[in-house]
Amino acid sequence: MSNVKIWHNPRCTKSREAVKLVEELGISAEIVKYLDELPDEKEIKSTLKMLGLSARELMRTTEAIYKELDLKNENDEEKLIAAMVKNPKLIQRPVLFKDGKAIIGRPSSIISEWLL
Repeated sequence: MSNVKIWHNPRCTKSREAVKLVEELGISAEIVKYLDELPDEKEIKSTLKMLGLSARELMRTTEAIYKELDLKNENDEEKLIAAMVKNPKLIQRPVLFKDGKAIIGRPSSIISEWLL
C-alpha cells in the first residue's frame, strides 16, 4: 500500500472518524497532528495544488479566528495562506494525502473509495 498521511486534529469528530476508518481498512498512515506540527507556507501551497482548491476553500470559515481576522474581506491568496500558517486551526480537517494527491475527508464516506 502506498504512503498515506493524515492532517489530524484529535478533538475533531470527523478527523477521528477518518483515522479510525483508515485503521479499519488496514492501511498504515502517518498521523500528523497539524496543530502541534504546524504546516509551513510551502506545505499549504502544495496541499492547495493537490486539492485543486483556493486558500479560502481550505479554510474553516466558521472558526472564531476567521471572524476576528476579518478574513471574509481578504482576497489575497498569500495573506489567506499566511493566516493559515499562523493559525492552523483555520485549516479544514482531516486532509488525507496519497501518491501526490489529497482530499478533505468530509464526509468520511469518500475516504474508503479514494484510498482503495
